Amino acid sequence: MSTVLETEEHRALRAAVATLGKRYGRDYMTAAVRDGSHPHELWAEAAKLGYLGVNLPEAYGGGGGGMAELSIVLEELGAAGSPLLMMVVSPAICGTVIARFGTEEQKRQWLPGLADGSLTMAFGITEPDAGSNSHRITTTARRDGSGADADWLLTGRKVFVSGVDIADATLIVARTEDARTGRLKPCLFIVPRDAPGFERSHIDMELQAAEKQFELVLDDVRLPVDALVGGGTSRSSEAESGGADAGLLQLFAGLNPERIMTAAFGIGMGRYALARAVDYAKTRQVWKEPIGAHQAIAHPLAQAHIELELARLMMQKAARLYDDGDDIGAGEAANMAKYAAGEACARAVDQAVHTLGGNGLTREYGIASLITASRVARIAPVSREMILNYVSHQSLGLPKSY
Repeated sequence: MSTVLETEEHRALRAAVATLGKRYGRDYMTAAVRDGSHPHELWAEAAKLGYLGVNLPEAYGGGGGGMAELSIVLEELGAAGSPLLMMVVSPAICGTVIARFGTEEQKRQWLPGLADGSLTMAFGITEPDAGSNSHRITTTARRDGSGADADWLLTGRKVFVSGVDIADATLIVARTEDARTGRLKPCLFIVPRDAPGFERSHIDMELQAAEKQFELVLDDVRLPVDALVGGGTSRSSEAESGGADAGLLQLFAGLNPERIMTAAFGIGMGRYALARAVDYAKTRQVWKEPIGAHQAIAHPLAQAHIELELARLMMQKAARLYDDGDDIGAGEAANMAKYAAGEACARAVDQAVHTLGGNGLTREYGIASLITASRVARIAPVSREMILNYVSHQSLGLPKSY
């Protein structure tokens, strides 16, 4: 795939990660799913090579890069058949939020471990009755007392939280009452995995993935005052920009990287499926020529390649805007990138399976399971319909229906 828009350093990173991914590949990830384990070996090696923390500040053990670099890592691992879904959550969402808005103590406690892979964080935002409407989040946090050092008590439920079983803590989106207005405002809390009252239950998914999904119940989970990201003070000029609420800015600071990385996840998966189909089309011979010589086979594969390339361009734009500090511009581009990648991934996988015919449904070729997996980029973390709503409202200025 073309790399003319990338720096020499980016091209070197892409090549190095591709080499790592090929050493593990689809068979490694399939075995992890079959055994009910996690890809610990790949995670550890990617961390040792500096790939997991490539977006985190150098002062805290990271690579000093941004979403441009981290998205390259996930895309190339995915193209090798061994994507690490927790990269979307731990370094991209949680690492970014703490790096931008955390207190100095929170940065020192979490960022070095997130960078070297020794610590992992999950992210909990979705609720059973809220879905894509973050304004309906009912998980609440209240102070147990009136003093400045009074503990927080969290109560609520979250669903479809990835990797809680391996995470050292979960970044929970909750709402607190604004003392000035009485209205509920969003805030983010770091909840340790062993906190009393913090219960998890596994959600049985048809999706075949090493990373498991969980429902969380928070029953008056007691947290110290410093569990609130940023400590509740205006420590950052970002938290004060435009008079906006700090918690809301923190939330969106995490959601834009989430969409960029979901795009990388989809593009990588689509590239893997397409490569398998192209190899098959070059060698599978039914009549005189390999089946790839027939336009009915060749043209859909060419179209899938074009759509993946276009999705990558938008992902690169989103990453560049985000790394340059343009959160508003990055928001639009990240949503578009996630949409484009989800559609391109689903079509690439579908065409790959169709190209292989009956073989595309066998375990031997290993791409049929991607049919379900490819839907993830269209559904999560936000549905394609909600992205179309965003674009119609924010980009085109059309009125809302809700």
